[in-house]
Amino acid sequence: MLVAAAVCPCPPLLVPDVAAGAAPELDAARTACSDALAVLAAARPDRLVVVGPTAGDAVTRYAAGTQGDFRGFGVDLDVALGAPGDGTADGPRLPASLAVGAWLLARTGRAGAPVEGVAVGEHLDAARCAATGRELAAGAGRVALLVLGDGSARRSLKAPGYLDERAAGFDEGAARALGTADTEALAALDPRLASELQAAGRAPWQVLAGAAGDAALEGRLLYEDAPYGVGYVVAVWS
Repeated sequence: MLVAAAVCPCPPLLVPDVAAGAAPELDAARTACSDALAVLAAARPDRLVVVGPTAGDAVTRYAAGTQGDFRGFGVDLDVALGAPGDGTADGPRLPASLAVGAWLLARTGRAGAPVEGVAVGEHLDAARCAATGRELAAGAGRVALLVLGDGSARRSLKAPGYLDERAAGFDEGAARALGTADTEALAALDPRLASELQAAGRAPWQVLAGAAGDAALEGRLLYEDAPYGVGYVVAVWS
């Protein structure tokens, strides 16, 4: 049963070591993420699942202790899902989104429960996203989700994907749905439009919608902005 969820953005720039001199620009987002993770901890889950986007259209699971790093972004920083000693250096590494999630959990000390990761392909269709969410929520005990994903990367002329006039409206609708725990609105997000707008959060958000089902959770929006021309949202469901 899903008892709580935290929704956070997952740009590597959220990690101060990666952002370097620009780190203060995302201080408000980091604070909101910490507040969201506090809600997860207060829910006292038996299991915490970190869900984030990756390339492709598959669903890939990562066990507790799986390691990741930010060397691809020029920083010699290692992270792990849950306790660093739980895993080994061998085996698959965390994709960037889950590495950011692992960093958030380590930074705030909010794990407090067994942790696992699920990476969902950005092109995974809505039905499979919902089914993945239902499967996660049906696991034993009280389940909490840390859901990672960014909105459109086409919010300004200097955005990674350049300006698309549809981007602001898409992000506003997604933020409203995330802030009100509107599962129907999240399930209705158009995968093709999300792909055109480079909104990597669409698939993880639809996993959340599937996991919530009829749990009747209430949502609260903690942060919404578009620094660097990319939509970032922080919300909590409890």
